[in-house]
Amino acid sequence: MSGERIGPGDGTRAVFALAGLAALAWGGYLAIDFALGSARDAWQGLAWFVGGPVVHDAVVAPVVGGVGLLIASRISPRWRTPVLAGSVATGVLALLAVPLLWRPFGVPDNPGLHDRDYWLGLGVSLAIVWAAVALGGLLTRNRD
Repeated sequence: MSGERIGPGDGTRAVFALAGLAALAWGGYLAIDFALGSARDAWQGLAWFVGGPVVHDAVVAPVVGGVGLLIASRISPRWRTPVLAGSVATGVLALLAVPLLWRPFGVPDNPGLHDRDYWLGLGVSLAIVWAAVALGGLLTRNRD
């Protein structure tokens, strides 16, 4: 052998690798079980596992990356970080809101959850995010 010593982190990596492989196998088993439940479930699973990544990689990621580069090139360094952070938070909030904005009651019933105005909630959340962006931009020292 080359005389290299095995460090204490090597065993930890092996345990995490085995746990990851076990989780992957369990997820595969559950996906196959789901797909074999009905043809409708199989098509939905295919759309989710294949269509989602394709749409993300072909549409969402290039658009988000392009907008981020456009913002970064057009805005002063003082405002760049707060605006980009606010943009990320806006995107995350919008993605989380899609299921209930697109199709009300599109999730299993939870008493007290559905009796609210989701558009108002999203609007208030975004107003808070962008108020924090404005505050962050105003409190940041000028780095120009």
